[in-house]
Amino acid sequence: MSSERKIVRVREVMKSQFDVVDGMATVYDAIATMKHVETKCLIVNKRHADDEYGILLISDIGRKVLAKDRSPERINVYEVMAKPVITIDPDMDIRYCARLFDRFDLSRCPVVDRDGQVVGIVSYTDLVLRGLFADIE
Repeated sequence: MSSERKIVRVREVMKSQFDVVDGMATVYDAIATMKHVETKCLIVNKRHADDEYGILLISDIGRKVLAKDRSPERINVYEVMAKPVITIDPDMDIRYCARLFDRFDLSRCPVVDRDGQVVGIVSYTDLVLRGLFADIE
C-alpha cells in the first residue's frame, strides 16, 4: 500500500448543474423554477459586475419563511438569502474544503473559477460520498 494520498479536487466531486435566480424573484417563484431539486439551494445572481453572488438554501426558507408563517408569494429572495457567500476554488483539495466548511459552519458553497463565474456547487455530501470514497478505492 502506498503512503501517498491521491489528491481529489473539488471540481471532481462538485455538482456542475445548478439553478440561478434573481434576488428580486419571490421565494415562491424561485422554488417553482428549480430544475435540479437535489441541490437544495439556488445561486442568487449578481446584479452588476461589482456585486457578489448570494445563495438561497432550503433551510433558510424553512427558518425564515415557513417557521415564521410568512407568505412565500410576498417574500423576495433577497430578504432571506445569504450574501456575500464564501466561494470555493475548483482546484482546492477536498480535505481543505471540508475544513473550510467546518470552520465556517457551512453545508454547501458555490464553486467559482478564476474568471469569477460559478461553475458548480459543492456540499458535504459531495465531499464525503464522491470524494472520500474515491480517495480510498
